[in-house]
Amino acid sequence: AVTVIAVGLGLGAVAACSSDAGPEYAVGDCTPAALDGRSVARVWDETLLELIRAVIPAPTVHARNLFHTSAAMWDAWAAYDPDADGYFVSEKHTADDVQAAREAAICYAAYRILLWRYATVSDLPTATDDLDAVMASLCYRTDYDSTEGDAPAALGNRIAATVIEFGGTDGALEDERYDDSSYRPVNDPMVVDDPGAVMSDPNAWQPLSLGLQLSQNGLPIPGNVQTFIGPQWGSVTSFALQESPTGTPIDPGPPPRLGDPETDAEFKQAALEVLRYSSQLDPADGVEIDTSPASLGNNPLGTNDGTGYDQNPVTGEPYASATTLRADFERVIAEYWADGPTSETPPGHWNLIANTVADTPGFERRFEGQGPELDPLEWDVKTYFALNGATHDAAIAAWGLKAYHDSVRPISMIRYMGGLGQSTDPDGPSYHGDGLPLEDGLVEIVTAESSAPGERHDHLGGHVGEVAVYAWRGAPEDPDTQTSGVGWIRAVDWVPYQRPTFVTPAFAGYVSGHSTFSRAAAEVLASLTGTPYFPGGLLEWTVPSGELIHEAGPAGDVVLQWATYYDAADEAGISRLHGGIHIAQDDVEGRIIGAEVGAGAWALAQQYFDGSARR
Repeated sequence: AVTVIAVGLGLGAVAACSSDAGPEYAVGDCTPAALDGRSVARVWDETLLELIRAVIPAPTVHARNLFHTSAAMWDAWAAYDPDADGYFVSEKHTADDVQAAREAAICYAAYRILLWRYATVSDLPTATDDLDAVMASLCYRTDYDSTEGDAPAALGNRIAATVIEFGGTDGALEDERYDDSSYRPVNDPMVVDDPGAVMSDPNAWQPLSLGLQLSQNGLPIPGNVQTFIGPQWGSVTSFALQESPTGTPIDPGPPPRLGDPETDAEFKQAALEVLRYSSQLDPADGVEIDTSPASLGNNPLGTNDGTGYDQNPVTGEPYASATTLRADFERVIAEYWADGPTSETPPGHWNLIANTVADTPGFERRFEGQGPELDPLEWDVKTYFALNGATHDAAIAAWGLKAYHDSVRPISMIRYMGGLGQSTDPDGPSYHGDGLPLEDGLVEIVTAESSAPGERHDHLGGHVGEVAVYAWRGAPEDPDTQTSGVGWIRAVDWVPYQRPTFVTPAFAGYVSGHSTFSRAAAEVLASLTGTPYFPGGLLEWTVPSGELIHEAGPAGDVVLQWATYYDAADEAGISRLHGGIHIAQDDVEGRIIGAEVGAGAWALAQQYFDGSARR
């Protein structure tokens, strides 16, 4: 529960907000929970992440909530700085105890925004009790709702009121619960349990019909047909993006399209690449790879061409190799970066990474890696403001493109083309110009010979003339104990490496939100810390043996390692290909856009920090 964030951190000696009986907004005779050196901004960031985990994941909505809350906390801090510019509210105040005043203003601003966004707009039944508990642990009265006067709590309430009012006019359709009913998919839904894909436009997004539909964090979704999440998001008011009449602030052009003379081959090869990744998800193949920074990472922007690093620049020593089963590594990253059950979604994930960086022993909170060390509160409000400004803009840029280009997902691509036939040999069986290309060992035609007893397609004997693909077999009956492995299946039955209650996100593919979010966040964190490298030149995350969700595994612990923020971002992007829900173009263009978005957000955030934003 959210209360753990406030009460559960009470192991340290640093007090939270002021407990002096003097302020009328403080609870008398109350000792605030100790925060173990963490700031109240961190408390509210972690509180928000807990709220995100408890509701249906809509990355666009949560990126917006993270930014608006972060901007409100920044405004509360900046109100007591003579130079800094506020974002929503630019008031200036003085106080005898500036730290206590900032903390009180931050607490009330964050509390009331989150109360509105999650208890009211998102209908989260536990939100009010959870948020009230956080305020109680910090010794603040939740019934203090005045917006009049110079009291820090009143300032926080004014900031929250401004944000809430703004939220009704920024284009997100908050009053309609973010539902843009004007969007109509071009294609009828695909019933996932039935073979094939019937499409009026094979280049357009196709909603999926699932017998039971669950969100990425396991919550049931009413109805069994997907509804496009956030088609209006390209027109939401951004932090640092330039406005665009088309709703696409940054547009690299359309993705490859089937039947287009210039990009048809690229479209087909993109589908084959997803199938190759799917064919590698069997730990029984015994293939091992080095997953350490000695071999992976250091990619030029928009590529996967990096070959790792010669040495750790912080320690001066080579990175130690880490031999891992390829299938375990690829399944792990597909699930780890998916931000699935109990997820804080991709923008929230990068808040976790930022908090992990700040918690690293020996890490010094120096702005851009230089100058005096900042106290935790200043570091956190600046981090969240810039970071979540970038991820908010990433959502706008990516979803603007998703709606504008309305592109297809791999499950529709592969099933549709596979149902038509093969497009490699005009004189061969089952030829169709829009079919899947043949590739020995990956995409083949089932023949009488190949389906004879003991042959590779013997279980497909009733499907002679159809296209078969060598891929992940789909979810096992008991994912806790069984692993599906890979094998020859009908192309019309192919599914991505996902749970059968989720299969593919409910919005178009191009561009990848994961790639855009992650690269934008990486740009900000590299700029903020003054180095692209994680503290010590390495960040690790261990996925224990047996912790996979989609099926049994991994066989042993898998340690994910990244030298730089960019390496982590690139892995987040390509993980979506391993998971079968994006093609390479979605990922690559998302990374490139994310880099631009992150740089722009950082540049503007600095103007608010130094007070030049409103000049």
